[in-house]
Amino acid sequence: MKHSAEYEHFTALVDRVLAVPHSVIKERVEEHRRQAAKNPNRPGPKPKRKVNPSASDHEASGH
Repeated sequence: MKHSAEYEHFTALVDRVLAVPHSVIKERVEEHRRQAAKNPNRPGPKPKRKVNPSASDHEASGH
């Protein structure tokens, strides 16, 4: 069956995309998220920071 050149290019592109392992895609997404989080001017909510209890917090609570 004869297909158009556009169809051939499209199927070749889809085959290339589907050949990439999911683990590689996940790593690239995580790397992009890490880079985006470093941008201080990015819009949207900022990530929550982990709070480590300090010695002064223990004194204030009476321990």
